[in-house]
Amino acid sequence: MNGMARLELLAPAKDVVCGQAAIDCGADAVYIGARRFGAREQAGNSVEDIQALCEYAHRYWARVYVAVNTLLRDEELEEAVGLIWDVYRAGADAVIIQDVGLLECDLAPIALIASTQMHNYTPERVKFLEEVGFTRAILARELSLDEVRAIRAAAPEIELECFIHGALCVSYSGQCYLSYARGGRSGNRGACAQPCRLRYTLQDRDGTVLAGPAHLLSLKDLNLTERVAELVSAGVSSFKIEGRLKEREYVMNTVAWYRARLDEVVATRGYARASSGRSQAGFEPDVRKTFNRGYTSYFISGRSERMSEPASPKWIGEPLGIVRKIEGKVVEIATDAELTNGDGISFFNRQNELCGTRMNEAHGQRAVVNDAAGLVPGVMVYRNYDRVFMSMLERARPVRTIGVRFEIAVEGDEAQCQVCDEDGTRACVRFPWAGVPARNEAEIRGRVQRAFGKLGGTEFRCEGVEVAAGELVLPSVAWLNAARRKICELLRATRLAVRPKLAVRARGMEAKYPAEAVDLRGNVLNEKAAAFYRRHGVREIAMGGDARTTLEGEVVMTTRFCVLYECGLCLQTARGRAVRRPLYLVDEQGRRLEVVCDPASCCLRYILRAAK
Repeated sequence: MNGMARLELLAPAKDVVCGQAAIDCGADAVYIGARRFGAREQAGNSVEDIQALCEYAHRYWARVYVAVNTLLRDEELEEAVGLIWDVYRAGADAVIIQDVGLLECDLAPIALIASTQMHNYTPERVKFLEEVGFTRAILARELSLDEVRAIRAAAPEIELECFIHGALCVSYSGQCYLSYARGGRSGNRGACAQPCRLRYTLQDRDGTVLAGPAHLLSLKDLNLTERVAELVSAGVSSFKIEGRLKEREYVMNTVAWYRARLDEVVATRGYARASSGRSQAGFEPDVRKTFNRGYTSYFISGRSERMSEPASPKWIGEPLGIVRKIEGKVVEIATDAELTNGDGISFFNRQNELCGTRMNEAHGQRAVVNDAAGLVPGVMVYRNYDRVFMSMLERARPVRTIGVRFEIAVEGDEAQCQVCDEDGTRACVRFPWAGVPARNEAEIRGRVQRAFGKLGGTEFRCEGVEVAAGELVLPSVAWLNAARRKICELLRATRLAVRPKLAVRARGMEAKYPAEAVDLRGNVLNEKAAAFYRRHGVREIAMGGDARTTLEGEVVMTTRFCVLYECGLCLQTARGRAVRRPLYLVDEQGRRLEVVCDPASCCLRYILRAAK
């Protein structure tokens, strides 16, 4: 691979099947959870499965990053360190961590990636991570392009990874304790119950309802399809798709979609891909067709568009049209879309509840549905299951291959075969050249080209075979096949030996943390983490939110997303200034969060209050 800067498309892997599918569809790297201590508790994988995924990925110079990114209790540190050694021996290219206590332990010599749970949102914080030995930082999702540029300028050596697609947490990552406070399930420990997706009302101090009930904190999904080139220019080199709980079809669709977008940047701006090979997905990707809550570009250009979807935290689907007429279970929809038997549709009933049903038959704009309850003329209908598209995805068998060229030169009774792949990696073997007399060189060339062109079942794709035959001897097909297999095995071994690897950065033991105190949001849950902060100049250290028995009166969420702005109550406007504060978000069980605006940072802080 040449010396050009490399751009990486990074995909989620719920398991080995999803990981291999992502690689086949063009991912340059995948991230996967270890058997424990991953921020998605339900997506753990054995060391043996991680090793199998690494072996598959490394054929294409793709990488595997393993998430060990929860906060750890003192008694868990030893097991976590042992797990990191295990995945290192299994071939993992890096581990994603959140708990700084691990940096005080005897870690394996593996590249470290700073989880977005570490709240990587300022130049000072990311520069510190660079100094203490992280190879890469996963940026906070809330950053604008200008803020990414500022981080790149302050920390020029560390790699920057950013999310470009998928679900958004309403709180700054790593700064949310709401799930833990409400039910003991900690987002920082991989068990978030997603209380932000519940229904809330926004009330003033007198209990007057200002907005809701609705899913006021439920954000749309991120989609930065149109901003990839700008992120490259800002200094990002790894582009991450969220979704470690998503199924194979979702992963395939999103990877193939962004592969095409990133390839456009590679082709036009002088960059290189971070891995090898060409993918044939076997379908035309469309991110509108798999799970999403509607899309937002979030804060990439600052606060502008509507970012939430208060109607529902579920997948509503693509708009089809208005119900024109209904007779029993026969529904007529004013739509230009082609309806198909088996399509799934959704709609909001008169109680504003999201409902759904299936089409048993479809004829033009008319469909016979399984259940017509709640469907009335004038209702907007959405398609949240496109049977034709999903069937195509389920049938697809993506293939990824690495281009190679062969050169066979014959000298007497011996032939030398050289192969060169698309990255410039070479291998050479010599094999006997004997057989029956050939009629002409064309006959020899044809047999050799046919034999060396048969690369099915391998990761290679033949792009040419040159033959300098010498004497007119026609070798046996068996000899040629054996030579092809041998040189492919040698090329595979050579590629593994020269595979580019992430650098392991030296740890700066004297680097100074950019603050002299850390409060509960510093997420100190073990003595090693406290020792790390003391080593780096922190004088006041509070235990993290996950160490508290109660969080009443504490800030349990900090959000850049502003529910007041979304509801037309921004405190900078006349309407917002007129509301009677304090303001509260109240869930359906009467539990309250006080909403406090921090005008200096233009953020909201949510303080846990007792229910009335």
